[in-house]
Amino acid sequence: MSRPSPPAETLTLADARKEHARLGAEIAEHDRRYYAEDAPTISDAEYDALRRRYAELERAHPSLIDADSLSRKIGTAPSARFAKIRHAVPMLSLDNAFSEEDVLDFVGRIRRFLRLGEDAEIVFSAEPKIDGLSMSLRYEDGVLVTGATRGDGAVGEDVTANIKTLEDVPKKLKGKRAPKICEVRGEVYMSKRAFLALNKRQAEIGGQIFANPRNSAAGSLRQKDPSITASRPLGFFAYAWGEMSEMPAETQSGMIKWFETCGFKTNPLTKMCRSVEALLRFHREIEAQRATLDYDIDGVVYKVDRLDWQERLGYVSRNPRWAIAHKFPAEKATTIVRDIEIQIGRTGALTPVAKLEPVTVGGVVVQNATLHNEEEIKRLDVRIGDTVMIQRAGDVIPQVLGVVAEKRPAHAKEYHFPKKCPCPLHTDVVRETIAGGAEGARAHCTGEFACPYQTVEHLKHFVSRRAFDIDGLGEKQIEFFYEQGWVKEPADIFALEGRNKEIRLEEIEGFGETSVRNLFGAIAARREIPLERFIYALGVRHVGETTATALARGYGSWSAFHAACLKIAAGDEEAKQEMDALDQIGETVIDSLADYFGEEHNRRRVERLAKEVRIRDAEKPRSDSALAGKTIVFTGSLEKMTRDEAKAAAERLGAKVSGSISKKTDLVVAGPGAGSKLAKARELGVETIDEDEWLKRMER
Repeated sequence: MSRPSPPAETLTLADARKEHARLGAEIAEHDRRYYAEDAPTISDAEYDALRRRYAELERAHPSLIDADSLSRKIGTAPSARFAKIRHAVPMLSLDNAFSEEDVLDFVGRIRRFLRLGEDAEIVFSAEPKIDGLSMSLRYEDGVLVTGATRGDGAVGEDVTANIKTLEDVPKKLKGKRAPKICEVRGEVYMSKRAFLALNKRQAEIGGQIFANPRNSAAGSLRQKDPSITASRPLGFFAYAWGEMSEMPAETQSGMIKWFETCGFKTNPLTKMCRSVEALLRFHREIEAQRATLDYDIDGVVYKVDRLDWQERLGYVSRNPRWAIAHKFPAEKATTIVRDIEIQIGRTGALTPVAKLEPVTVGGVVVQNATLHNEEEIKRLDVRIGDTVMIQRAGDVIPQVLGVVAEKRPAHAKEYHFPKKCPCPLHTDVVRETIAGGAEGARAHCTGEFACPYQTVEHLKHFVSRRAFDIDGLGEKQIEFFYEQGWVKEPADIFALEGRNKEIRLEEIEGFGETSVRNLFGAIAARREIPLERFIYALGVRHVGETTATALARGYGSWSAFHAACLKIAAGDEEAKQEMDALDQIGETVIDSLADYFGEEHNRRRVERLAKEVRIRDAEKPRSDSALAGKTIVFTGSLEKMTRDEAKAAAERLGAKVSGSISKKTDLVVAGPGAGSKLAKARELGVETIDEDEWLKRMER
């Protein structure tokens, strides 16, 4: 855990802007992992804390709020795997309350806005907040026509074929009062019992193991094959609506009852509350029942019951004024630290994990808790044998909050963070470098490909779509080949065909002559590769696609880039300065390359790989095109080419592609679904064109 942040109002605007930008990038990445990948890496409580701090900064420094502010955004962009559906009425999110004082403030704001006296009764509908996947179902003349995820609130993913497989979703509304257009909204979820059964089946067949019911529900619904969705036990609770050609009721509670008459399931725990005291009492009751419910909840939602009042109250930013989510506090317990072990992640990050005496927290047996990093262990002074307070917030690994000092035994043992990776090679452990060259808290293994804990993940990255893009060589194949000892490093991939007389891959279950022939053909087709893809495929920390392209263009050839990296690893200051002078390259990237090529195991593997392939020199951008030197931003959907194709074409023509709009932007290419970026471009007077005009300009 980091130290408490200073009050936002005490920060200078410059410091606030810097923290606001850092938090914005961090929150956006967590949004992408949660909404687009269904794979959150932090707890709900940690995420909420980031959001609260972000909002505090904006309240203290209103000039930080602009069209790209996360306070004006919902969710994340819909996945490119699905067609898109634009919501007729945006799917907004709720503001959060974390304390009883927050709920009192919420009700007080409603009274002031509606100019109601303290004695005037406000009736609320209160319901458990389901932790699932938000869904909008559109019915026309009573018949289900589309199902869409929330997406970014304006545009969602078209999952109609999948949603039609759910028993809880009527294909045709019951009764005779269905409006001509009716959008029913609610939450797709998976019960805890079904979740455990699904993971058991997945383990038996070697399939994906899901982290929690919310992830399993999202992953099950967002399948390209509807039959997979149909095989998964998903439920749906209806609780809201979007576009309605006419309203069947005048209250929130009346709408919930109407949903039931139409054939939908609604939450039976929903209750009417007529005072703040009743709301808080209901919250405590539901929290007490939380562990016994067969579905995950993370709070209670309060909504003003009268729809005419909802309409008067309206919205502020991305949240309705008439509703709020009262979140549950993180669940806590005490237990004993039996040991501290190091886990090594995909990027080589070393994370200490407390091995605990098993304890039940919120109905879940917990045996491990994260200690984050070396600094956290020192700050908490956690020792093996200590009794500690742990917190489980959401379904990610719990965290240690502190030591119960009075229960420390005499034999409690201090933990010393390793200086060498616990892998068989015992490569050096180094700290990350953060802004300004300071040493960060995160430690990582420098072994890269040589570290067995990282090797498989590096190999998966190597064959991925934006690296070598070897068709037929996916995650399962990589894991299988690694376990068999056939592929331990990238160069081994290109030796597979030559070894097949001994391996006899076509005789192994799951392959066959045709698939093996196709695999070897795909590998052979990648013996020639552009320099930027080769650099990206190496998996060097902090070297993504954009950086790899900048490095490729800066050095032109593999021999020049390789020589520069070896010099930098040897401490050549002149070579460092030359790289630092390249556009988009800074100290963090240079240090990562120095670490990578400074490790002998990495050098040997890269050199063996380079002998197996032909690395094409970087394509030099044109300087004679009308787009040369221009900064271009793509926003919205492109229909005649992918975003990657458009970006590559722009860079070939000498343009620079940016992800954000500023006064330095020369051109914006806007497709359907363009939102805040398009508005900002118009506000700044930046030239804006559509995709057809972009295609014309590419040919000039």
